[in-house]
Amino acid sequence: MTEPLVDPFHRAISYLRVSVTDRCDFRCVYCMAENMTFLPKKELLTLEELDRMCSTFIRLGVGKLRITGGEPLVRKGIMTFFEAMSRHLDSGALRELTLTTNGSQLERFADQLYATGVRRVNVSLDTLNEQKFSEITRWGRLPQVLRGIDAAQRAGLRVKINTVALRGVNEDELFDLVAWCAERDLDLTFIEVMPMGDIGNESRLDQYWKLTDLRARLGERFTLADLAERTGGPARYVRLEETGQKIGFITPLSHNFCESCNRVRLTCTGELYMCLGQEDMADLRAPLRNNPGDDAPLEAAIRAAIALKPKGHDFDYSRQTVAGQMTRHMSHTGG
Repeated sequence: MTEPLVDPFHRAISYLRVSVTDRCDFRCVYCMAENMTFLPKKELLTLEELDRMCSTFIRLGVGKLRITGGEPLVRKGIMTFFEAMSRHLDSGALRELTLTTNGSQLERFADQLYATGVRRVNVSLDTLNEQKFSEITRWGRLPQVLRGIDAAQRAGLRVKINTVALRGVNEDELFDLVAWCAERDLDLTFIEVMPMGDIGNESRLDQYWKLTDLRARLGERFTLADLAERTGGPARYVRLEETGQKIGFITPLSHNFCESCNRVRLTCTGELYMCLGQEDMADLRAPLRNNPGDDAPLEAAIRAAIALKPKGHDFDYSRQTVAGQMTRHMSHTGG
């Protein structure tokens, strides 16, 4: 039997997030600069290489696979990859196949995603105001995303809304977002803005809205009951007693979530990041491409990388500078 992946702090690695492209059809102000230089396509893993890479992780005990980007659904032919991964769901080796998306392509792909075994999707949505949405995403159109969410629900997908808390931008929509999600039976998770990459003229400090403050505001109107529930990700959840809905908080700055971290991130170029908030990574593309008929070198490289997984990250805004800032963009590592 293959030995499972366990890091130096005795955390079993069972969750792989895979960025299938660094490209996106939005240019969100907290994620990337408006004029991005994307990777040459030859550097990206092919869909067949992504299949082989993910299948190796699954063989080593990964039970949850989340597909990310950039925007994963803009990658040409991406549904063939989802179809290939469905065989691991059918065999029982993979417990869950899911994705994080900006929603722009969901209207087109929702039924196909469901057919391949996807049952949950996370949709990034920071505002319900059409003008504000255009300003945040630069290139995005809110009606297109809302139609995508409708299509996902019609297809039978459970939709969770991921909202980045942006000071001075969507603070005034807190209760509107909560009410809208309750009305639509959508889960909702708030995320602190993370210091990832050069975003041009935008300021991280100006954007940062501490989720302890957001939670306190929710507590002025609702009774918040802490939940012990974990979904394999970093969110902590509460139930709003008055509505019964579940609200999540992802707090990499005000309260990190490293002690229970069970995940690693694979980039579209085959780099494995053992921690979102650290620069250390392992190149898995070389052992993959240099040994086309033999997965043993790839397995060894994965195990060596997991042995270097750090205890945690050290993002910090408290000194009025962005300590722990990563030079790579979130779109490169995957959300």
